[in-house]
Amino acid sequence: MSEKEPAYVQSEFDNGLQRITFYHPSHNSLPGDILAQLRDAILKAGATDEVKLILLKSGGARTFCAGASFDELISIDNEDTGKNFFMGFANVINAIRTCGKVVIGRVQGKAVGGGVGIASAVDYCLATKYASFRLSELAVGIGPFVIGPAVTRKVGVSQFAHLSITPNQWQSAEWGAQHNLYHRVFESTEAMDDYIDIFTRELLTMNPQALNQLKTVFWEGTDHWGTLLEKRAEQSGKLVLSEFSKKAIGAFLKK
Repeated sequence: MSEKEPAYVQSEFDNGLQRITFYHPSHNSLPGDILAQLRDAILKAGATDEVKLILLKSGGARTFCAGASFDELISIDNEDTGKNFFMGFANVINAIRTCGKVVIGRVQGKAVGGGVGIASAVDYCLATKYASFRLSELAVGIGPFVIGPAVTRKVGVSQFAHLSITPNQWQSAEWGAQHNLYHRVFESTEAMDDYIDIFTRELLTMNPQALNQLKTVFWEGTDHWGTLLEKRAEQSGKLVLSEFSKKAIGAFLKK
């Protein structure tokens, strides 16, 4: 896939399976408009009776998702704009949580920050051995506040603490599987896609009402996330205005 291809969110329906793909030429980073399109695509799929299962994936081969768009982060100049930007991630996580359909994640490569949050929010996550990841937020003066509940729900509080305070350390896909972020890890993208094809076909033969009710069970105890993630977005929106954060993001963009 060309690095010059414009950003997009695409949806493709196939016999009960809705494939939602996001892409950005900057390592699949997520600016606000792409986050909004991704939220809308997930909610639309959830509200469509013909959709029985959602597959969430990104384009390209090297990186699943580089997280927040640093170009947008550096441009934030007030608390409202900051909160609104981070609400983009909150809205995607809450869309996955509330859409009513089981969401399968496909992670072909590295995930950073908000990308880890998305991988954590899906109901069942498949990855390749190249899907290393880190929570980079602390290194740029903020923290993984918005995605924290989703990550903690998968890996636990202790491991979330470990990831949060080691923002420059990559964790391997194997580590992710050992700590419940990834449910299976494959040797190659081809092997993962072959499995996804078989796995989703099998799931689509199951009772869709049972799958939908399982989705509800998976997310028991998270009804407060609408309010919680909004508070976390406000927290991040204030921190990104700090002198430390501005300098750190600026230094990153100069690399």
